[in-house]
Amino acid sequence: MPIMDESTPLGAQIARDHRRAERLAATTFPAPDSTRIFTVANQKGGVGKTTTAVNIAAALAAQGLKVLVIDIDPQGNASTALGIEHSTEVNSIYDVLIEDLPVFEAVAQCPDIETLTCVPATIDLAGAEIELVSLVAREQRLVRALRAYLKEREDAGERVDYVIIDCPPSLGLLTVNAFVAANEVLIPIQCEYYALEGLSQLLKNIQLIQKHLNPALEISTILLTMFDGRTNLSRQVADDVRAHFPNQVLEVTIPRSVRISEAPSYGQTVITYEPSSSGALSYREAAEEIAHRGVADHG
Repeated sequence: MPIMDESTPLGAQIARDHRRAERLAATTFPAPDSTRIFTVANQKGGVGKTTTAVNIAAALAAQGLKVLVIDIDPQGNASTALGIEHSTEVNSIYDVLIEDLPVFEAVAQCPDIETLTCVPATIDLAGAEIELVSLVAREQRLVRALRAYLKEREDAGERVDYVIIDCPPSLGLLTVNAFVAANEVLIPIQCEYYALEGLSQLLKNIQLIQKHLNPALEISTILLTMFDGRTNLSRQVADDVRAHFPNQVLEVTIPRSVRISEAPSYGQTVITYEPSSSGALSYREAAEEIAHRGVADHG
């Protein structure tokens, strides 16, 4: 006898989520041929940028892939969500960018997932935009430090599969450093009115980076967040974005979810906080799609 009556909307949803969880439990994500470095960017605030960065990272790591998150946002929200200490006493991305500290001295282990590490952001980073201005090769500070670290890990037989960089919602030198260090851009887009506003500016900025600083950078992935299939607006925005970026938009959308919003206050991602919730399942499916695309596109 079924546990839940599937003839009701709630019952059908629970049964569907149960099947999704079972399928994911039996799935392994392929490792990429070489380290994939993503910058998660959107100049518009409140679109689920940090939430997407930490949950995609956690979903990939929960499948055994080695993932490094670099928190380059002075607010340090990604560090908080991963349960990483980021008081001014700890080594952080600030020390890497400004003081030339080697990345391995700033890497912290995420307490919930063995293969997930993070370079935290501290409030010191708020002044880094100004301090970077006078430094030599100011746009290349992160890429040089990161390359050295990735090579050390590879030489030690512990290659990092994914690097995910969470940036501030603005285009200053911190974000430019992130774009120069990455080879892929992941853009979360909220399924709400004004969703595409600001996107054209972001695309122009990325083109400038491609032209002058990092020709290898590509917008590989767009993820629709805060999707509500019951509203015409969500569906309309999703259709618009898919029409503009048919090859970049993931099939999976991320629903509005209380669990996703709650998780950071417990120092966790939704992947470990409530793994069977529809929000966690959606991020896990999005991560799966990213992993498979990486093998298809970059293999």
